[in-house]
Amino acid sequence: MTIKICISVPPQTVTEALDLIEKAENQHADFIEIRLDSLKKHNQLADIAHCSNTPLIATNRSTECQGRFLGSETERKKILMDAARNGFEYVDIELSTPKLKNITSSLHEMGVKPIVSFHDFNETPNSSQLNKTLRKEIASGANVCKIVTTAKLVEDNLTMLDFASKACKNARIVCFAMGELGKPSRLLSPVFGAFFTIASLEKGRKTAQGQLTIQEMRSAYEALGLK
Repeated sequence: MTIKICISVPPQTVTEALDLIEKAENQHADFIEIRLDSLKKHNQLADIAHCSNTPLIATNRSTECQGRFLGSETERKKILMDAARNGFEYVDIELSTPKLKNITSSLHEMGVKPIVSFHDFNETPNSSQLNKTLRKEIASGANVCKIVTTAKLVEDNLTMLDFASKACKNARIVCFAMGELGKPSRLLSPVFGAFFTIASLEKGRKTAQGQLTIQEMRSAYEALGLK
């Protein structure tokens, strides 16, 4: 079993981005998500993309998706496409994005892998709703289907892990529940077939509620006899 971890980093400047990428590489991250919505300027994306041999994911979340990007939807998408043109291997784009299929087609033409993502910040839907969302992501042209919910009950972890174990047979899936109660699904989703899980680089740099550090995850996997 190979457990893959993506470290999500929220740099404010290009210099900070390069520093955080180096630290993430030293922690042997399998993927590094660059939260472009934290960046103050987006005119040096190539400098970020070309500094690493680790696959980089460009993410630019709007405030509606609990991100920090304050510009227009047109500007948000332009930054993501600029990231794709400048060497990012993956681009994360929300399932709700208008003309999504056109965007994923353009990304594929550039040789960039689209991660189509869905977030439920209120609850964990039932398996029927989760599967409906997965079918939409697959149909949109996703290379990776990301479905993230919010745990209101400990049992929500079971819903997400059961979903991961079945969905991974049909798609590259990233799925877990956010929040303090969702930590078990964050940790165990790769064990149940998820493509990767997401961790923070260190305490104080979380990009979502309930996020564990990569050190915490590695220690837990070691204690469980997993690698």
